Amino acid sequence: MQPRNATPALLTLSLGYFTMGTTSLAVVGLNVQIGRSLHVAPARIGLMVTVFAITFAIAAPLAPAVLGHLDRKLTLLTGVGLLAAAGVLSALAPSYGVLAVARVVGALGGAIYGPAASAAGSLMVPEEHRQRALATVFGGMTAAGVLGVPLAAFLGNAFGWRLAMVGVAALGALTLVLAAALVPRLPVGERPGAQAYASVARTPGMVATVTTTLLFMAAQFTVYAIAGIYLTQRFGASPGIVSASLLCFGVIGVLGNATAGRAGDRLGGNRTVSIALIGIAAGFAVLLIAPHTSLAGLLLFPLWAFFSQLYQAPQQARLVALIPAQRGLTLALNASALYLGISLGSFLGSTLLPGLGAVLIPGVSLVLIGLAGLAHISSIRRIRLAAAARERVAEPAAVTTS
Repeated sequence: MQPRNATPALLTLSLGYFTMGTTSLAVVGLNVQIGRSLHVAPARIGLMVTVFAITFAIAAPLAPAVLGHLDRKLTLLTGVGLLAAAGVLSALAPSYGVLAVARVVGALGGAIYGPAASAAGSLMVPEEHRQRALATVFGGMTAAGVLGVPLAAFLGNAFGWRLAMVGVAALGALTLVLAAALVPRLPVGERPGAQAYASVARTPGMVATVTTTLLFMAAQFTVYAIAGIYLTQRFGASPGIVSASLLCFGVIGVLGNATAGRAGDRLGGNRTVSIALIGIAAGFAVLLIAPHTSLAGLLLFPLWAFFSQLYQAPQQARLVALIPAQRGLTLALNASALYLGISLGSFLGSTLLPGLGAVLIPGVSLVLIGLAGLAHISSIRRIRLAAAARERVAEPAAVTTS
């Protein structure tokens, strides 16, 4: 377990991730209501997820360079403050254009907050507790899919989408207050310049590790982004079965994230990520051969959720260990790859579904996971070769010194 005095702060950081995840995906369940209110097609509201994802992917790697001189706690407060402001602006948006601006503001807040929260969580505990701390912090993002998005949809249906956005803003405000009170002051990291970015990119295994995240998320969202249509066409699922399957997916994902810290501590980051890749590949393979029944969809579709969330904390811990002094930058690059993967997977699933059909779509995910596995193997190999080279250089120096 993480040290007791760090737990309130870690849970606060998790609440911030919950706010970020709900902000990014809340419009998914509200597209019809928002479209009617703003007099645009509901499909255009779906583009707001893409607006958030692309803005996040661009801003996350740049945030450390712009804000790296600030106290880490102030960086966190800035990010979550922008998330709260985005909720308010969304609730008041009189037009589609203003809503798009609100999404950009929220994405900027998320790009600042997400990597900073993971970096802060990794600094609050000893190294041996790092993976569990990261799993606790990132657990808020997982919970957003289970509770945040359905809750936003419920509030929108019951009281109107603007009140749902007020709820998102309230989450941000609550996180802001709790973070100000509970998150301790943390040492300021190095503000990366152009040389730091180049150095990180040249670090053995760095590009391959981030590429693994991009391909992993693309594989997942090729199916998940079209889950409702996929379940209906592939398994003949009714709306009730679709909702139940997605709820099971979220709950199982939470269990996967809860397991990630302990698995990473016992097995190491490399093995845990490998298990996640193999497990999610098996899940997609099962979907390819599953029978065409609603029960199969309900039972088999959520299985890969466990491995989708088992991946995140160990991969973040691997990046922190790779370049500890630049953990903020490496985690930002990983977060950028994560959202690029979401965008790529969503595009592939939506584009390929009409031509391939629901039966074969998991095959696309399987190919992407295969590529992610190759990238992961490459990252392990490059990191080990670099470590061995450093040891060979250090041995003669040690002999000379003695």
